[in-house]
Amino acid sequence: MVALLVILGIAAAIVFYGIAIYNNLVTLKNRVKNAFAQIDVQLTRRYDLIPNLIEAVKGYMKHERETLEDVIKARNAAVSGLQAAAADPTDPDAIKKLATAEAGLGGALGRLFALAEAYPDLKANENMMHFQEELSTTENKVAFARQAFNDAVMNYNTSCESFPNSIIAGSFNFKHAEFLEIEDEVKREVPKVEF
Repeated sequence: MVALLVILGIAAAIVFYGIAIYNNLVTLKNRVKNAFAQIDVQLTRRYDLIPNLIEAVKGYMKHERETLEDVIKARNAAVSGLQAAAADPTDPDAIKKLATAEAGLGGALGRLFALAEAYPDLKANENMMHFQEELSTTENKVAFARQAFNDAVMNYNTSCESFPNSIIAGSFNFKHAEFLEIEDEVKREVPKVEF
């Protein structure tokens, strides 16, 4: 009888330990989703600013229609990527597609701002300066939100990969989450050193 109670006690302890691991994985997965929601807010703000920026520069840059269209296409692709990633922030493919779309949008905006330098009246335009400042502020907020998201992903992945958590994670289909790394071609370039 005592042996049976000991066996039942051990089995109950194992079950409760498994439940605790499962609940911890759910908590960490929800933290990833919450961290992504913060990115969603900032990227949506950024995407909402872009049409206003385009309107501000349209009159000045009539001959640069292709650049303006590229920015609009890149924005639309990024919005689609954000919506797909928001549906499941732990889906690695959706996060990769968002990162690619964001890199394309960053490149298109960079080309737009580079062209704006050729238009002194546009550079001095109050609306243009305001939108550039707003986008810059939003970029900083996106960077902070992305860092918090990546921290949440790291904690979640570490918990999923640790033993015995990996057994519970595998059994209940807790899949590996992807970091949101927005590639910036400028960061990858080797700096020129001239003397």
